[in-house]
Amino acid sequence: MLEVIDVSKSFKERTAVSHVNFFIEKGEVVGLLGPNGAGKSTTISMISSLVAPSAGEIFLGGYSVKKHRTSIRRMIGVVPQEIALFQDLTAQENLRFFGRAYQLKGNELQERVEHVLEIVGLSERADEFVKTYSGGMKRRLNIAVALLHEPELLIMDEPTVGIDPQSRSYILETVRELNRTKNMTIIYTSHYMEEVEYLCDRIYIMDHGEIIAAGSKKELKAMLMEEDSVVVTLSEPAEKFAEKLRENPAITHIHTSGEEAMIRAVKDTPVLESVIQLTRAAGVDIKSVEVRSPSLEDVFLHLTGRTLRQ
Repeated sequence: MLEVIDVSKSFKERTAVSHVNFFIEKGEVVGLLGPNGAGKSTTISMISSLVAPSAGEIFLGGYSVKKHRTSIRRMIGVVPQEIALFQDLTAQENLRFFGRAYQLKGNELQERVEHVLEIVGLSERADEFVKTYSGGMKRRLNIAVALLHEPELLIMDEPTVGIDPQSRSYILETVRELNRTKNMTIIYTSHYMEEVEYLCDRIYIMDHGEIIAAGSKKELKAMLMEEDSVVVTLSEPAEKFAEKLRENPAITHIHTSGEEAMIRAVKDTPVLESVIQLTRAAGVDIKSVEVRSPSLEDVFLHLTGRTLRQ
């Protein structure tokens, strides 16, 4: 369905994307993850034909993005991170406007408008001005716009940013239903790892403009199966003890956030004993301890040195 072959993009002296390769099969939901500045947005812009690669090739459905931009744009629907709607128009008026940009008209346009409004659950609010909508409703209408021309590939860039839990849940279920009932191929980016876990068949992780890992959730988690993860919550800032813990050769990584320390260590080593000894000597209480199997968030932190939301 989609092939990205040795693609790079430079802006003057800065390289945003460097020799990226990946593929997506028809009907897959694929996560594209990375810290801020990793090159995700530039990669999406190149796939969408909005930005030309400095080197390499992108093929969608056998068409070259460089040579067949018009055909490519008919095949792709993009849900941007920023709300892209006219606030002083109703939902129907917005959809008719964007539908005409795809050369839809007459009965076909009206049928598509009604259909996508039903998909995103806004049929009863179709004649209300967008400026009266909640943030979640605007996000859902953004998705409706991207679905108007029945794209083969849907690109969703942070579609749940800043919305309430109910709208977020509705969007996630909409994505799953589109994939299940229409076999729609979807590229999904998010700062919420639980969304990626829930939706995606495979995941690509980017950092510094490169793909640094790829695979299914199970395959990525297997990268850390030789380690144990321990999360300790203390009564004081955890960073005070991090340096001492790093002296333990069995500990491979420590990430602190406030009173919490996430520690990875060689499997079956007594790392918890070291934590208890250090905190006891300092007169610090341990509020909670959790020993857990590696998560996707652990893998991401291991590969990039940052959590997904940093």
